[in-house]
Order: sequence, then C-alpha cells, then structure tokens
Amino acid sequence: MKKKLFPYLIIFILLTWHIVLFAQDRFPRPEFESGYVYPEHQMPLQRSHIWEYIDVIVLIAALSVTSWLAIKRRSRQGLIWMSVFSLAYFGFYREGCICSVGAVQNVALAMFNNSYSIPLTALLFFIIPLVFALFYGRVFCAGVCPLGAIQELTGFKPVKLPKAVEAVMAAVPFIYLAVAVFFAALESQFIICRYDPFVGIFRLDAPYTMIVFGALLLLAGIFINRPYCRYLCPYGVLLNIFSRFSRRHLTITPAECINCRLCEDSCPYDAILPSDPVTSEEDSGKTRNRFYLYLLLIPVFTAAGALIFHNLAPALAGIRQEVRLAKEIRLEKESGIEAVSKDAVAFKEAGKTEDELFAEELLIIRRFRKASPLAGGFLGLSLGIALVALTIRKTRTEYKPHQGKCFSCGRCFKYCPVEVRKTSL
Repeated sequence: MKKKLFPYLIIFILLTWHIVLFAQDRFPRPEFESGYVYPEHQMPLQRSHIWEYIDVIVLIAALSVTSWLAIKRRSRQGLIWMSVFSLAYFGFYREGCICSVGAVQNVALAMFNNSYSIPLTALLFFIIPLVFALFYGRVFCAGVCPLGAIQELTGFKPVKLPKAVEAVMAAVPFIYLAVAVFFAALESQFIICRYDPFVGIFRLDAPYTMIVFGALLLLAGIFINRPYCRYLCPYGVLLNIFSRFSRRHLTITPAECINCRLCEDSCPYDAILPSDPVTSEEDSGKTRNRFYLYLLLIPVFTAAGALIFHNLAPALAGIRQEVRLAKEIRLEKESGIEAVSKDAVAFKEAGKTEDELFAEELLIIRRFRKASPLAGGFLGLSLGIALVALTIRKTRTEYKPHQGKCFSCGRCFKYCPVEVRKTSL
C-alpha cells in the first residue's frame, strides 16, 4: 500500500516546493513612489533555442518510454511514474508551455495567416504525439501530457456516467476544437491557453477563477476520471482519430483472451469493447438500414452546421475587441449615454474616426462569415460520421480496448488472469 502511495507523495512534495518557490512574489510587495507597476506574469520567460530543442528531445524520450511501458512491459506502476515525471517537468518546471494541446492554435494560425511563422518547436510538439498515436495509440495521454497526468494521479474512486450523458459530453471536445481553430485562424484569441484549467496550478499566477476551475476539475476527477481529457480536450479529438489506425496498441491481455469477463467493468473511461454477442438476422437488417440512413444524413448535418455557424458569425465576432468597441460607440450615438470603458476612452483619445471603426468592424464580421461555415460544417460532418460509426460492427471474439477512446493508462492490466508462459529452451 505504501509503495502505491509513494508517487502521490512525490506530487505533494513537488506542489509544496512550487508554492515555496513562488512565495517570495506574494504580497505584501514594496510600494514604489515612482509609479512603477508590477507586470502581470502571463507566460513563462523566453528560453534559449537550445533548451526548446531539449524539451523536444525530452518529449520524444518520454513518449518512447511510455510506449514501451504500455505495450511491451505492460506496467501500470511504470506509467504512474512517467506521469509523475511529466507533471514535474512539463507541468511545474516548464509551467505547461508550450504544450501539444495549445499548439493546435499555433498550427491553425500558421495555416490561415501568411504573416505568422510557427516556431519549429511548437510544430514538433503538435506533430510528434500524433505520430506516436499512429504507431502506438494514445501513449501521450498515458504518461506524457501534464494535463492528463495531474488528473490520472487524482482519480481514486472512479465511477461511470450513464451512457446517454457520456455520449452528449463526448461531443464537447469537437465543438471546442472547431471554435479554438476558428478563433486562432482569425487572429482573435488562443482560447485553449486562456482557459487552460491547470496552467494556473502550474504557475500559481492565473486569475483565481481559473485556479478554482482547475481545482474543481481535480475534485470531480476523484470520481469521474480525467474530466478535462474526456469532455474538453481538443487535442484529444486528433489523438482519438490517429490512434484508431495505430499499428500496435495496448492490449488488455498479454496473450489470447479467454473471455473471462473480469475486465468488463475495469475501465473508468468505458473504453473496453466486449466480445460480440450473436445477432439475429432481423437485428442485422435494422443496423444495415440505420447505416444507410445516417450515411445519407451526413451532407444534411454538414450543411446545417455550416448554416448555423454562418448565422452565428456576428455574435462570434464579438470576441474581437474592435467589434465590441464599435457596438459600444454605436450605442452611445443611439442612446446618448457616454461610453466610459477604457477601450472607448482610448479610442476617443487616439483620434480615429467612427467611420473607420465601423468599417473595421464590418471587415471583421465578413471574415467571420467566410470562415464560420467551415467550423460548422466540420461539426456537422463529425456528428454524421459518429452516427455512422455506431452502426458499423466488427466481429470480435475477445475483449479489447477501443483504440480511439483508450488512454493506454493500464488500469485493466491487473484484472486479466492470463499470464505469458515462459518456455525453457
């Protein structure tokens, strides 16, 4: 028992050390008569390029070791230790930046804006975990991602949600991914980084609301394992897709499955596929009809999503400061109530005309109208494909992990009674 609790003791020590390290920056601070204002620390200090490439090397090494532990060594304890290391290095030491999850936005910005040149290290952090997922499954989630690691280490009493709730919540990451790419491509905001629930814990300097949000997720994660990974993470959508085509993947049993059913309820993520029951000809016919129906509905869902997002474009454009300012100035003209926000005061002092501001607002809304159908179409297409996938059944004679949903955490290992028999030469 003490051996199992040791990794969690290490996490407690790391967190305590981190708090002590930043204690010197807590209040009360000296008061300067010169009017000096302390800058807000929102991003880690810039590091030299050589250290950025060292981070890439550490990422590759961590993914390699995790792949070996999950597939070859089949060690749940080893995966926990990898989570401890990743949380310490990529989380507290590197302060969660740059991470593969946030790199989605850098890639989106680079794809749609010629003026932005994505740093090579950011591109590598985005690509490398996907390459590993294509070969070995979601090993990045298993023990390398600091966001996943901090949740995996707090999941003590997992419970399963009803399938209907699980299905609805599983759609949220697709929406989050579409909106994040949409905003990044239009040079609006990096919402993944802005609303990262754990970066405030890693840095201890985020708005208190984000720290509270992260703490609540960790508390919820005691019972609902990895709530962020399962119901929010946009990068998980891509890992899910790539992992489905993985050449090698974690298996529940080290040898041939004997269908003992002991692992049936072992996965808190509901990622274990049971052996196929014998289906009647009538059930097969109904499944086939649903398949054709959902296949025909894919273009309908895609068009509907594109239309909905096209109509939402003006509201979505409100994320831009220029659009909000234009609405405030327009309201001042119509109601006669003076706009007193900081942006309005700065606008009036800058000498910029209202016509210029309104023209800029119109240009931004037009850009949003052009791009929003792509985001909506992606969501509609994803919904259609997900429905079609529900009707596709492959014959299974054993219990195996769902290659897209499985986090390769190894929780199922201890439930399998099958052992590899060693034969002497």
